[in-house]
Amino acid sequence: MTTKVEKSMQVDVPVRTAYDQWTQFEEFPAFMGGVREVRQLDDRHLHWVAEIGGVRREWDASVLEQVPDRKIAWAATGGATNAGAVRFEPSGPDSTIVHLEMEYEPEGLVEKAGDALGVVDRQVRADLERFKALVESEGYASGAWRGSINPTIDVGTPGAEAAVGSHGESGKAGVSGKAVAAGAAAAVAGVAAVAAASTRPGGQAGPREEVQQVPVEPPPVPPVQAVVEEPVDPEHGAPAHPAVVIEDDVLLDGGPETPGPGGRS
Repeated sequence: MTTKVEKSMQVDVPVRTAYDQWTQFEEFPAFMGGVREVRQLDDRHLHWVAEIGGVRREWDASVLEQVPDRKIAWAATGGATNAGAVRFEPSGPDSTIVHLEMEYEPEGLVEKAGDALGVVDRQVRADLERFKALVESEGYASGAWRGSINPTIDVGTPGAEAAVGSHGESGKAGVSGKAVAAGAAAAVAGVAAVAAASTRPGGQAGPREEVQQVPVEPPPVPPVQAVVEEPVDPEHGAPAHPAVVIEDDVLLDGGPETPGPGGRS
């Protein structure tokens, strides 16, 4: 089972200052409790190391969408399952609302116990308060990256299914159409099963029984391929040109990209 966290914080600096400071990913340990290291692999890929409650977790993440002064959305591609988005909204010329939404999947007894006690929820609020204190005390950002990633594709707020479906099917961070469809089908099947268990034959509702809810994982879906027929050479009976194969899987990775500087400054 996954958990969602939503928090907002008013930061008394211009929206550009707040956004620019957030793009300095390797400085996150300065205000994020439990985060030991964030390593910038390139403009869109990060490696995280965190330790909360004595539990050490590492994961890789990919930025799915980044629009200067507005939004950064991400999804894990390996390790701890998490995804989300942070948005920046101007609240006057010298004030910004930072809104953070994320979904994660706790693992193990320690994390699940902490999740039940709201540890992560309080941690996120404390992190935003420290970010506010940091950027307000300086009055300016320590650096900035003003580039964009998929600015014309609104991925919304990625949930945990984006992290699970993407690296499970293709090894890239992205929203796979097949994974989303499979997850929706599994959810519908789960609802139908619960309804059937609480109804007597003949359509009369019976006494409600306690049903243990078990998370339903979307079944693996093989890649769907569309093959374009190629013309045949009538003289030799052989294809006139090689077959064209198109894999029907839309990712938000944007395909090949021009290598960035390898870091942000």
